[in-house]
Amino acid sequence: MSADIRHEGVIDSIEGQKVIVRILQVSACSGCKASDVCHAAEKKEKLVEVEMNGTESLSVGQTVTLVAGSRIGMTAVVLAFGLPLLLLLAALITSMVVTGSEKVAVVAAMAILLPYYLVLFFFRNRIKRDFGFSIID
Repeated sequence: MSADIRHEGVIDSIEGQKVIVRILQVSACSGCKASDVCHAAEKKEKLVEVEMNGTESLSVGQTVTLVAGSRIGMTAVVLAFGLPLLLLLAALITSMVVTGSEKVAVVAAMAILLPYYLVLFFFRNRIKRDFGFSIID
């Protein structure tokens, strides 16, 4: 899977070196003819912040394409779902073996997620740099 992630969008604002792009995120079934009456077809407007490197000549209202590597998507899934699941299961199994109490095991398994998400929160700026989109005209 080497295909890049691409989104069409319109520049909403430019603030110094940051460009705010408005994209319309649609679900895979939004192209279906029944999507107007179906609640599964989901459309959301999102604002994406992109760092400019100074070489682009962009203006508000301009249509642009945002591009990110497909590897970014997989890394995001691992950080958001994969690692927390592994931590949860490891804490649950370890607590059950050590204490033998289901209640303690469940509390320990849920409690292990708090430090994990706090670490993600404190490193959000570093993660943000790695997960950036770039603009192509």
